[in-house]
Amino acid sequence: MTQFGYKTLGFGSGGGAAPYDVDFLVIAGAGAGGASGNSGGGGAGGYRLSTQAVTPGQDVTITVGDGGPSVPGENEGNDGDDSEISGAGTTTFTSAGGGGGGTSSITGGDGGSGGGAGNGGPIGSGNVPSTSPVQGYDGGGSFNSPPNWAAGGGGGSSAVGGTGNASKAGDGGAGTSSDISGSSITRAGGGGGSALPTSGSGGSGGGGAGAAQANGTAGTANTGSGGGACWGEYSSGAGGKGVVILSMPDANYSGTTTGSPTVATGQGAGSDTTTLIFTGDGSYTA
Repeated sequence: MTQFGYKTLGFGSGGGAAPYDVDFLVIAGAGAGGASGNSGGGGAGGYRLSTQAVTPGQDVTITVGDGGPSVPGENEGNDGDDSEISGAGTTTFTSAGGGGGGTSSITGGDGGSGGGAGNGGPIGSGNVPSTSPVQGYDGGGSFNSPPNWAAGGGGGSSAVGGTGNASKAGDGGAGTSSDISGSSITRAGGGGGSALPTSGSGGSGGGGAGAAQANGTAGTANTGSGGGACWGEYSSGAGGKGVVILSMPDANYSGTTTGSPTVATGQGAGSDTTTLIFTGDGSYTA
């Protein structure tokens, strides 16, 4: 079975009660921006959506990845951590952490989305490891033509990070919208690169802005959005923590969870859907 163009994965079969479908949105933690003279923005965490069959009584384990921590001047950005759904007898489904922003001597990190290139450095690659559909995009390249230097933006879940130019650093790549949580929300944008005089903006969905002679802006928490880079002896923006969202018919929701997700019933166009938003590790018993 396929919904939303994504492959349905089975959670196995048990005796008696009939399985039912659950939609999952799994977003990893994002990369932090780089911190140096003209550094790249952090890449968004991997963004993956699927529909999977679960059997009543079966446990689904939820792991939510942290964003990469902020770094001080003259350092590449930290990568984000993976998010995942798993459990005994299940098919593990993982989104990769976003790549940290690069510096002049260090490549932007690879990951769900890639980190932007620093001053003269290579970009970070997105969709690493490879998934279909892709879980994110490459970071943007830098502009290097003295006296103008401008870093690239971090890749987003739906677009490549912007390339720096003579006027400004690259913006973060755009995020992706989904109505799985009951209304349309955009998440997993890339972080902006840094430059003098004008740094890049964060990508739609919560990407942090880059900064010149100031601290970069953090990616928005629980959107998997990249952190903004900084220029000079300041600190970059941290990557935003990831999130895992489950959606199922009200009639099937068991009411058994750990980890204190936010639970809302009566959601969606038919007002008959339950959503669980995990902003930290936990579980759902089908």
